[in-house]
Amino acid sequence: MLIQGITFVLRPTAIYRAIELDVPAPLLGALGASFALVPLVLAIPSGQAADRFGERSVMIAGSIATLTAALGFLAIGDSVGGLLLGCVLLGTGHLGSVVAQQALVANRTPRNSYDRAFGRYTFAASAGQAVGPALILLFGGGNAIPHTSTIFAWTSGLSVLLLATALALPRTSSPPPSTGAGTGGMATLLRRPGLALALGISCVVLAAVDITLVYLPLLGTELGIASGMVGLLLSLRAAASMISRFYLGRLSARLGRGRLLTTSIVLSAAAMTVLPLGGPLPLLGVLIVLLGLGLGVGQPLTMSWLAEATPPGLRGRAMSLRLTGNRLGQVVVPSLAGAVAAGAGAGGVLWFTAAALAVAAAGSRRIPS
Repeated sequence: MLIQGITFVLRPTAIYRAIELDVPAPLLGALGASFALVPLVLAIPSGQAADRFGERSVMIAGSIATLTAALGFLAIGDSVGGLLLGCVLLGTGHLGSVVAQQALVANRTPRNSYDRAFGRYTFAASAGQAVGPALILLFGGGNAIPHTSTIFAWTSGLSVLLLATALALPRTSSPPPSTGAGTGGMATLLRRPGLALALGISCVVLAAVDITLVYLPLLGTELGIASGMVGLLLSLRAAASMISRFYLGRLSARLGRGRLLTTSIVLSAAAMTVLPLGGPLPLLGVLIVLLGLGLGVGQPLTMSWLAEATPPGLRGRAMSLRLTGNRLGQVVVPSLAGAVAAGAGAGGVLWFTAAALAVAAAGSRRIPS
């Protein structure tokens, strides 16, 4: 919850600081990309480090990088170079923390509790993503640009708390390989039945979440919906995802993991197909809730499946491989959607994404139990 809250307040605040400095629009894009670039390069080594040195060590390193980023924004964030350095450090810290956390859940949870554990883990992450931006509202949210220095200072304090929490974790060692299965590299992982398919489904679901965040406001303008109502719809989607994640263990026990995964993706694809057609706000609200419920299930379920399908000693690498695939999906899927649906507006992008979700739903039926 802390790492997500810190990240989701520092990233927009860095953009606000750049606007204060009159940074041109192309450099704003570079600031956003600098956060995502580091995970693509360091994700696999981070997973290997978690497997070799233990999750706690990598989480501490990630917390230190996050604290350094927050202090960097505060100390040298009055220049483009300082902002770029801060974003790179923040991306590194977020990567180390998240990979280590997911590996820890996978390695320290009984196999029959994976769905519940990853559901609660992603619920906490969603809560951090919802609560973190409240600092922007607290410190000048009514202004065009909030008090960035104050936000950087408070986030530095939260980063100290993040580091203290990581240090308070019990010491862990890397789990021993099971009958030699835990040895090997990425090729060993990708040869495991269904693993590449699960990675692909994970990245499509996450890309669908990103596309919803970007194109729902555009759809609102096309349908004549006020921005405040669009914000409410986005909040409803996030709340629905938190609910489905909190009760994931019970849902999986009742329906079975495979059936739940397929049903959730079909539900989100159907809701996204109908959404561009418009309608009264209550109907749109129902569709958004259904979309949020469906999209909230895909990420923790694929984490749970990966944890169960991967032997001890390789789980950190499996989670880092998943993170790499997700980052690529966040770049490739929206780009394809924009190109294929060019001229069709927000509705065309959402329909293309719904089709991608339908393909993912069909593929989910082929993931082995």
